[in-house]
Amino acid sequence: MKILSIQSSVAYGYVGNSAAVFPLQRLGHEVWPVLTVHFSNHTGYGAWRGPLLAPADVAEVIAGIADRGVLGDADAILSGYQGDPAMGAVILDAVSLVKTANPDAVYCCDPVMGDVGRGMFVRPGIPEYLRDVVVPRADIVTPNQFELEFLAGRRTDSVVDLLAAVDIVRASGPRHVLVTSVLHGAVPAGSLDVVAVSDEGAWAVTTPLLPINPNGGGDVTAALYLAHLRISGSPAIALERTTASIFAVLEATLAAGTRELQLIAAQEAIAHPPNRFPARRLR
Repeated sequence: MKILSIQSSVAYGYVGNSAAVFPLQRLGHEVWPVLTVHFSNHTGYGAWRGPLLAPADVAEVIAGIADRGVLGDADAILSGYQGDPAMGAVILDAVSLVKTANPDAVYCCDPVMGDVGRGMFVRPGIPEYLRDVVVPRADIVTPNQFELEFLAGRRTDSVVDLLAAVDIVRASGPRHVLVTSVLHGAVPAGSLDVVAVSDEGAWAVTTPLLPINPNGGGDVTAALYLAHLRISGSPAIALERTTASIFAVLEATLAAGTRELQLIAAQEAIAHPPNRFPARRLR
């Protein structure tokens, strides 16, 4: 599979393309990384250096790929954090170009905007732009529970509420929704759920809740789910494989005592996901 991934990049650590490219390559996929920023490190440190690329420059890189006549070879487009509507427009233009050349290509959008405890951490107007413009154009979206509630405009205090919220989002355009970091009354204490929903049904996987929340986990999750879904064709299988690999990465990160994801140390669990967390059907 060939994937055009339009995301941020850091020299040190793992977020954006720096988090997504290696796992995808370890699974055997070809990735064309287009960078929207190139920072020294992720912004979670509070200080960083490096350029924020102008949307016009990013568009030039994509145009250069188009000049090679290969956009029709792309099977998927992947995007994460979009800090500006102008960058979002560049990404959507790329989606249009790829899908015109290859109607079977899919667009996977991780609608990064906020999280429980932090609230919205993107610029004002970005959440609405993602909800109203970007998400309806996506085939696959991977919000966390906080982001799902914003996209759907309703709370998700139960499984029924969660699935109703997902149905609202799916009605806007995307056929596949993966909801991460799910906590509600039915989730056992000390655990969290990850939920996948498609036309075929809905499934959940429950994993232990580790005392760690490093930057970049969502970027890896979106990349792995996209890859496993496209290859297997099964949301349940993609859910099981993605959660198994992510949990192994988080375990390795916790054991190492570092704030950066241990992608290299856990690469075997990325390439060969262990059969660890079975998916159960919700409907």
